[in-house]
Amino acid sequence: MKALQAYLFRQGMIPLLAILGGLAGVAILTQGLNQLDLIVDQRQSTLAFVWVTLLSMPQLISLIMPLAVFFAVTYAVNRMHTESEIAVAFAAGVSPWQIVSPIMKLAALAALAHLAVNVLIQPASYREMRETVHAMRTDFAASLVRAGEFTTPADGLTFYAREVGAGGVLRDLFIDDRRNTNRPTTYTARTGIIVTAAGVPAVVMRAGQIQQPKPDGAVDLLDFDQYTLELGAFVAADDEYILKPSDRFLAELFFPDRTYYYDQRNADRFLAEGHHRLSSPLLDPALALIALAGLLAGDFSRRGYGRRIAIAAGTALIVRIFALGIQAACVDEPALNPLQYIFPLVVSGIAFWMLQAPQKPVRRTAPVAGLSMAR
Repeated sequence: MKALQAYLFRQGMIPLLAILGGLAGVAILTQGLNQLDLIVDQRQSTLAFVWVTLLSMPQLISLIMPLAVFFAVTYAVNRMHTESEIAVAFAAGVSPWQIVSPIMKLAALAALAHLAVNVLIQPASYREMRETVHAMRTDFAASLVRAGEFTTPADGLTFYAREVGAGGVLRDLFIDDRRNTNRPTTYTARTGIIVTAAGVPAVVMRAGQIQQPKPDGAVDLLDFDQYTLELGAFVAADDEYILKPSDRFLAELFFPDRTYYYDQRNADRFLAEGHHRLSSPLLDPALALIALAGLLAGDFSRRGYGRRIAIAAGTALIVRIFALGIQAACVDEPALNPLQYIFPLVVSGIAFWMLQAPQKPVRRTAPVAGLSMAR
């Protein structure tokens, strides 16, 4: 009997890993498109793009895990039905619960892995991703400098460098600053380099000239050996590094810093996210039970289980969407947070109750039964 249950466990585990990998691949590809500007606009390396995309995996896995469990259980049980393995097992005296138990053990392991991802892995990876993306987006050396090209990183600023040498040294530098339309300023320099001083980006120019036109049409010229132009005014306000709900650990979600305006304003959102992290793994066994109820409850069918699978799949999708809807509602009404736990437990209870009317073994004639057992 242990061998049979180990076999059933493997039959669910293999498709679970395959489906989870496939869904994660599609989700990662979609997420990667959102970060494509790191290469196009910020001129980061492909390695940096891949690293940021990989860091987004834990949250994607958390999102698709319940559906992956459902599809894996559905595939495994339906395949065993199609190949008459379950009918043979019933004919050999195996009870329905001996078939259900290894599948539920798999769902429980998936829920534990899901919980670990939610509580530990996701916030750590998203925090690293937020820091990495923030550093890339505020990297002026990458966003400003395109050797041999005129760039306009912000309104009123045109930047040009003939080439970028070793150590980021810019040669034949040209900067046109027209923030003050009444007093535009043009900087030219033989060399320059972009640095960060006290958290503020600046370009240090050497052997150059400053040109400012006068109202009468004349031009003021100022030669310099070294001149520093601060670029802090061009850092967008939304580039400020802020830990969002997805970046925070449970303690930071349930006990935010009330002295910080952002935390105070988003306290309800943090609370909903924290309860979602703890409650969403309950959907894994709930959706596994829906799949089992759809395929094992009721009578044996020689015509297949396409209709039952369609109904179970629709139910699983509705359950998943409804769970996300409850989380969204909890942001506006914190009193609803207990529903994030109650809902998957109620779904599990209903599906478990449906399994109380298990499939009835099909009656076979002696030759057919003998053939089935021989298989």
